[in-house]
Amino acid sequence: MELNINSLPDFVRNATILWNMAKSSVPQVMRGSGLVKEVPIPQLTGNTREFSEIETEEYASRKGESEQSTRARVQQGYTKIGTLYRISKDIGISYEMRSQGKYFEIKQRISNLGKLAPNRIDLDLAHRIGFGASTSYTDRDGVSVDTSIGDTKALFATDHTLRGSSTTFRNRLANNPQLSRGALEAMEKMVVENCYNQFGEKMYMVFDILWTTDDPNTKNTAKELLRSNSNPTQSNAGVVNAYENSFRLVVLPRVATTALGAPDSAKAKYWGLASSEHSTLYLGMHEEPHMKAPPSEGSNAEEFSTDDWNFGTRAGYMVVAVSAGWITLSSGDATA
Repeated sequence: MELNINSLPDFVRNATILWNMAKSSVPQVMRGSGLVKEVPIPQLTGNTREFSEIETEEYASRKGESEQSTRARVQQGYTKIGTLYRISKDIGISYEMRSQGKYFEIKQRISNLGKLAPNRIDLDLAHRIGFGASTSYTDRDGVSVDTSIGDTKALFATDHTLRGSSTTFRNRLANNPQLSRGALEAMEKMVVENCYNQFGEKMYMVFDILWTTDDPNTKNTAKELLRSNSNPTQSNAGVVNAYENSFRLVVLPRVATTALGAPDSAKAKYWGLASSEHSTLYLGMHEEPHMKAPPSEGSNAEEFSTDDWNFGTRAGYMVVAVSAGWITLSSGDATA
């Protein structure tokens, strides 16, 4: 679209359209992955939220003739408090850009601005998985982020605890193998043997997602396991794929990144299973990504010392992970 840079009102209208088009083009993979549950945080309702689990026992009890029914035990699970924070970025459209007809550069600046907030939300969500073996990390702004869950452990650990039982469980696969048929079966076995409610009773939980990074070998292995009837390099007519329709593949391109968002080869082989129904990874959305009120005639239209027209993007949210039983990890680096 052509930008009118002679009239500020016309320029603002077109810039807003460009910003929204760019925002809509961003693939927010983590936010739409099924790994995240989104909850609204309305205006004027405070800057914190407590997220918790409440569970009853798994089975009913016998009731004899005319006997009073027993009450189900109810157990408060772990809780985790989230705190809102805001993100922002500004750009200036200079006098020189406007007066010299630098349309392409102006369009690039406005379009890039529209992508920044959605990208940051996706990065922060992905880092809950990428830094999930630690209880904290320092983000790209130098802020320490608490990634522990309700039991004070890292999201991925070998000794998670329960509130109503002395039983412990693990959700990190022993020896951390790379994704393969045998490794996937070992992961499924770990899920079967480590799926508990807060009373230490075995739960049945559907794990419907196989997630990977965007490492080509890992994601292609996942595709082969889920979609091929046999190894594509072999001829095995009539072979049935036992994993067909078992999992939905979710590729998470920002998991294998550093705190700055740069590629991190140490995380390239991360993969795991997850239950979208039982996920306790929450995105509390308080302020959707939006363009800050753009400049207008007679107000903040032009910065006095630079002659810039200033535009900004803003968003506000919280990210909280409460428990670990719904997701698993193998780091793929063969560590014990």
